This record gives sequence, structure tokens and C-alpha cells, in this order.
Amino acid sequence: MTVPSTKKKIKYRPFLVKEEKVLLLALVSEDDKEIANAMKGLIKACVLTKGIDPDELATFDIEYLFLRIRAKSVGEVSEFKVIAPDDNETQVDVEVNLEEVEVIVPPDHSNKVKITDDVTLVMKYPSIDTFVKNNLSEDPKLDDIFQLAADCVDKIANGDEVENAKAYKKGELLTFFEGMNNLQFQEVQKFFETMPKVSHTIEVFNPKTEKKSEMVLEGMASFFA
Repeated sequence: MTVPSTKKKIKYRPFLVKEEKVLLLALVSEDDKEIANAMKGLIKACVLTKGIDPDELATFDIEYLFLRIRAKSVGEVSEFKVIAPDDNETQVDVEVNLEEVEVIVPPDHSNKVKITDDVTLVMKYPSIDTFVKNNLSEDPKLDDIFQLAADCVDKIANGDEVENAKAYKKGELLTFFEGMNNLQFQEVQKFFETMPKVSHTIEVFNPKTEKKSEMVLEGMASFFA
């Protein structure tokens, strides 16, 4: 398969029973950190191509790789229930072929965030650890978004001069974001809101209303609801 963010082709194998057991125990714990560590461990074990570090992969890379490995390990079709969107109450059984799930990049997405005529931020995608650390699996607060933004700055371009964000302390980056006006910070938020996502559109038939509706599934958890 191909890693979505880097377009690098990699080889992988199905996971073993002992590796699946570690993941299942993490899922039962409902601890985001344990689940993240289990997913990274599984990817590290199953990806055969050298040079793939799960700690450096974007969250959507981790989700995509996991879904593909899972498809080859326990079956390509995932069966689960969803709530029919036409009445928002009827539970409907659906099937999704995990091999058909892709990472979708919105047309208006860019990793370059223009702050002023001279200053542009080059952003990097957050890792799964960064998401967990900044409590983004729940309803994020403004401070969480500031922390995330500071963690995801890769380079700062000021005119023709480009600096690595590592040259700055995190506190300095936080002060930089906190000093932005509303329009400037909206551009930063747009980077996160339009980030690539694991996504798949399905058709749902509601037997109660006899209507067909389209539903967009986003994020790994949606495919095992």
C-alpha cells in the first residue's frame, strides 16, 4: 500500500493473534494513550518496509495503515450498525469494504498558512501522540488548539528567510499564536479543519421509512461502530 502523506509504497503483513490480543486489551481499557500505543506497535510489527516510524506518521496515516492491515488480517468487510440519517433514530446494518476506504484531501487544504504578507507558517500534520496529548479526541478547548498549533509548526518563512520551528521554544510559539488577531488564527484553524481524513461514503437504506440516504464515515472509529 501507499502511505497517504508521503506517497511512499510499503510492504506489510497481516497481524498475528498475539498482536491482535494487545490491541483488543487496549480497546477494552478505553484509554486513548493505550490504544494509540497498541496501534503504533501493531503497525511497527506488520510494516515490512524499513524507515517507517509510527511516531512520525500523521494521524490519518496511522488510521489508514491500520484499516488496510486489519482488512488483510481478519477480513476486508466490516459489518456494523449506523443510525439512518433520514430520521436520526433507526439503527441499520451496513457493510463496508475496508479496501475501498481512502484518505480524502479537501481541495482547499494547504499546509502553508499565510499570517501576514511577509510571514507564512509551514505546518506538519499532528501525530497520534500529539492528538492524545492535546485532548483532541474529546471536545478541544482553545488552549488545546494553541498547544496543538505550537506542536505542528514545522518552518516559519519571513520573506526569503526560512527558519526551522525547532529554533524556538514552545513558550515562544504559544505567545506567537496567542498574539494573533481573529482572522489570522482562523487561517491556522483552517489547516486543522481541512486536514486529510480517512473517509468513505456509503448508502443507507432505512427499512422503517423506505428511504435511501448517503452517509459519510470519517475517522477509523466510524468503521467499527
